[in-house]
Amino acid sequence: MRPLIGISSYGRAGERQVFSLPCEYVDVVRLAGGVPVVLPAVEGEIPEALDLIHGLILPGGGDVDPAHYGGIRHDANYGISAERDGFEMQLARAALARRDLPVLCICRGMQLLNVALGGDLVAHIPDRYGERVPHRRPERLPVEHEVRIDPTSRVGAILGTEQLVVQSVHHQAVGRLGRGLRAVAWSPDDVVEAVESTEHPFALGLQWHPELGALSDARQRRLFEELVACSRARLAGGHRRAVARDATVPAADL
Repeated sequence: MRPLIGISSYGRAGERQVFSLPCEYVDVVRLAGGVPVVLPAVEGEIPEALDLIHGLILPGGGDVDPAHYGGIRHDANYGISAERDGFEMQLARAALARRDLPVLCICRGMQLLNVALGGDLVAHIPDRYGERVPHRRPERLPVEHEVRIDPTSRVGAILGTEQLVVQSVHHQAVGRLGRGLRAVAWSPDDVVEAVESTEHPFALGLQWHPELGALSDARQRRLFEELVACSRARLAGGHRRAVARDATVPAADL
């Protein structure tokens, strides 16, 4: 059996109020050997969802409401969804409480992880870091730039490099780090580009979008392959527990 990888959706939007998700997330999870399961961004059903899946991706999307970290609204804010914020805050905290559940957080997902753990965000990168390194193009299109990676980090070990050209689409960044997180990658202007948990076996956050390059770039695909590999361990553990449980039930009761 292949592990089920939950991916939270974008908030409801549009005239018909749809829950959407860029196809790259689905495609790369399948390519890495997992089965993608889209989790609609509605509050509730979180324990049931986490009981079902074997790995979790918190993807990109609109901004986290600054109210969650004591900030104030910025003119550059976009796509704020109270419903999605509430869902993913609960989802992230509940997922981190399950040490055998691997979690990969991308762009907004990394920012949300940081806020869920008590950190804050830089409201608009140009206001603090200037515009020497562009982190997105007009109309929120991706831009390429280099990142340097801590070679002692889990991210560095997975990617097997200390330098990488990545694709970014963001205007905010991690500020004060949340509990149990450490920065492990940076862009040339010192914006934090990756974090990882010092308390959870596999909770990684990437500010760039590895799913955009992973379909053609084997190095970035390793991030998803590692997520799926760790998810297989959770799947196998659940199977062993189910077998042991069934073995204690008298045959007449089955």
